[in-house]
Amino acid sequence: MSELLRNIDARTKLAGTNKLEILLFTLGLDKRTGRRENFGINVFKVREVMRTPEITRAPDMPPAVEGMVSLRGALVPVVDLAKYAGVDTDTPREIMIVTEYNGHTQGFLVEGVDTILRLDWSSMRVPPEMLQMEMGGLVTAVTEIEGGKLIMMMDVEKVLAETSPRFEEEMQFNVIKPAGTEGKTVFYDDDSLIARKQIERTLHSMGMTTLHAINGKRAWEELQKLAAQAEARGIELKSMLHLILTDIEMPEMDGYMLTKSINSDPRFAGIPVLMHSSLSGSSNQKLGTSVGVDAYVSKFEPQKLCDAITRIVASL
Repeated sequence: MSELLRNIDARTKLAGTNKLEILLFTLGLDKRTGRRENFGINVFKVREVMRTPEITRAPDMPPAVEGMVSLRGALVPVVDLAKYAGVDTDTPREIMIVTEYNGHTQGFLVEGVDTILRLDWSSMRVPPEMLQMEMGGLVTAVTEIEGGKLIMMMDVEKVLAETSPRFEEEMQFNVIKPAGTEGKTVFYDDDSLIARKQIERTLHSMGMTTLHAINGKRAWEELQKLAAQAEARGIELKSMLHLILTDIEMPEMDGYMLTKSINSDPRFAGIPVLMHSSLSGSSNQKLGTSVGVDAYVSKFEPQKLCDAITRIVASL
């Protein structure tokens, strides 16, 4: 099954083209709705696809966590995505997608995988509010492919945050203090609600003023408005906006394309761009550098985000 995931070198060339590749999968036939929904996950987050190995049950795990498996000597938590998503199905989950993001490895149990699709982020849309409510905020983007099939991008960051207790630790934020960042303004964008909440809390703990958008396209629209306001006032934009913090994976326009747009517009000269993503592999960091980001920091680590921002602001 891992044959699906070859040609990684070709995929790294997608940076700055506003394209992505997603692995399609299903969770089973939902007895309540009579539907079998189609989901997608960014191929860059998938390490391998395999038959579900023997799972060791463990006490005191979140309800959707089935237990642990041993992969090449490492213990990996396994999440039943159907249980997590509230899909009432009797379909066996015989396939495990091994994912790696934010520096963590976990297994996702699914009914089956289909194929890999190459899409343009501009074809990915923000989910309608009704779908957001039905899926409990689990879907960050939707698109329709040939044959009228609806594909939903799953917010795997939300899954990780809600099945890993360490992300709820209050002490992560208690140690964050302003250090020369008070009153500075940051514009950030992220399509994940749970990520936006953590970013906002981190930045406010640092005494910073925040503006935000839910994807790259909307971020670019808002940033252009700020640039126009600065021009109208006869001042440099960098005097009122001190940092742009961007995710990578976002519907309509990804973080790579947003960064290219920012760096091609002279009005944004002197405003650093910090890429903040769960795609934490070295290859993704190199891709960020190739489109001109000033620094790269992984998600769900408030102290690292604080440290990175403090270093950048100190150099302004």
